[in-house]
Amino acid sequence: MNAMRLRPVVRTSLADAVFEQLSEEIVHGAMAPGTALPSERALCDMLDVNRGAVREALKRLAQAGLIATSHGGGTRVLNFRKTSSLDLLSRLLFRPDDTVDLDVARSVMEMRAAMAPDIARLCARRADPKVTSRLAQIVVEMSEKPDDLVALQTLALDFWDELVTGSRNIAYRLAFNSLRHTYDQLRELLVAVMGDELRDLASYRSIADAVRRGDDLSATHVARALMERGSAAVYELLAAIRESDQAKEDA
Repeated sequence: MNAMRLRPVVRTSLADAVFEQLSEEIVHGAMAPGTALPSERALCDMLDVNRGAVREALKRLAQAGLIATSHGGGTRVLNFRKTSSLDLLSRLLFRPDDTVDLDVARSVMEMRAAMAPDIARLCARRADPKVTSRLAQIVVEMSEKPDDLVALQTLALDFWDELVTGSRNIAYRLAFNSLRHTYDQLRELLVAVMGDELRDLASYRSIADAVRRGDDLSATHVARALMERGSAAVYELLAAIRESDQAKEDA
């Protein structure tokens, strides 16, 4: 097991700061599954905080599926890959050295591509006039800024947010929220890479029209093709980064 990198807490919210440090240690492997956490008293001393802050942080770690406490057995680290939820995704995206975990980034894009066609399908089946009107309006706004990739990126996210609303699927809504939060951390990196997808106004218009008509098959087909366009570009970028990293290691 790697040495723990705990440090005195200086932030305003002590419980938040304790949670951040301990969760980072767990997620990035400094505390492997099955590892026993130090006692509350020891954590208080190591982090220079009061017991209330430690207890609140441990409670949140348990809720996040990162630790479990048993009577008489202390508190141990769980295998978060089996016990945690999508809320952990954004934390996994960046390594301790602030570089992007390429496998996590790829996973985000794969999940996005898998969810989008079905979200569009359900929206076409269930959307109300308010949603269809908003989708059409977003397409108009996109058409007014054909070369502004940053604006198109924001509008595209709003477009998909509206599709999720129209799908009336709470599981997709919560998953989308987690994916969007994670994606937001990569927006500046991805805006140029996904330019072809963002500029594909015809596809956004086709999806909006399909939703308005209740044509779930067309909505599914166009959404899948649109996602594949953007995903292919991102996969190429990730492969290039991986190849560059490997070349540096081999040098």
